[in-house]
Amino acid sequence: MSKQLLRSGTAIGALVRESEQVESTADFIHKLSIALKEANKTDYWIELLYQSDYLSQTEYISIKTDITEILKILISIIKSTK
Repeated sequence: MSKQLLRSGTAIGALVRESEQVESTADFIHKLSIALKEANKTDYWIELLYQSDYLSQTEYISIKTDITEILKILISIIKSTK
C-alpha cells in the first residue's frame, strides 16, 4: 500500500510540473485532470493506510487535510480554466 501511495502521491507533483510546459489550454486541463485522478487515488491509499492502522489518527488528520486541499486546488484550477 505504501508503494502505491508513493506512486500516486509523487505523480501529482510531476503532472502539475508537466502542466507548466503545455502547448495548449486543452493540454493544460488534461494534465491537471490526470493529476486530480492521482490525487483521488492518493486520498484512497491514505484512507486505506489509516483503516489498516498504518497511520495514527494524528498522522491521518494531517495528511488528510493536505490531500483535501490539493484536491480543492486542482478542482478550482480546472474549473476556472474551462
